[in-house]
Amino acid sequence: MAELTTLARPYARAAFEYAREASDLQGWSEMLSVMAAVSQADAVKKVMASPTQTAAQKGETFVELCGDAANEKGQNFIRNLAANKRLELLPAIHELFDVFKAQLEKSIDVDVISAYQLPGEVLDKLAKALSTKLNREVSVQGDVDPSLIGGALIRAGDTVIDDSVRGRLAKLAEAMNS
Repeated sequence: MAELTTLARPYARAAFEYAREASDLQGWSEMLSVMAAVSQADAVKKVMASPTQTAAQKGETFVELCGDAANEKGQNFIRNLAANKRLELLPAIHELFDVFKAQLEKSIDVDVISAYQLPGEVLDKLAKALSTKLNREVSVQGDVDPSLIGGALIRAGDTVIDDSVRGRLAKLAEAMNS
């Protein structure tokens, strides 16, 4: 997975820089989302893996499949990816593009996983506290995982806060085995 991210980063950065200069970050994010979805279809994967088509033919086929969702610059982006045999990177490119966009907009998505469903007011308080701590606008998504036993697991980008009972027990077991 890290290899795909490494390969996708220059393409995502180029798309992001172009979209930022064109003041069309949302448009490019939506366009890349469609492209990523198209690239994940099984029939499309088979066509793109076909050795009988040239890279240019694969690019044109992909452009046709995207239809009106890809503007002229997006179509050129697809052709460039096809020429470099990188169409399979589109999901990673879309993901990285959205990360760059969120960093620019000073926003972050936070996943809060708890043993029980958290009330909305608790999630709102948590969002405010994290917004202050991370100096960003925070969007909180709550999920339930009964295996946590109690407490919560918070993921904000690369930052993970594990305050679950399961996490504490794992730390205690590790300390006892050391």
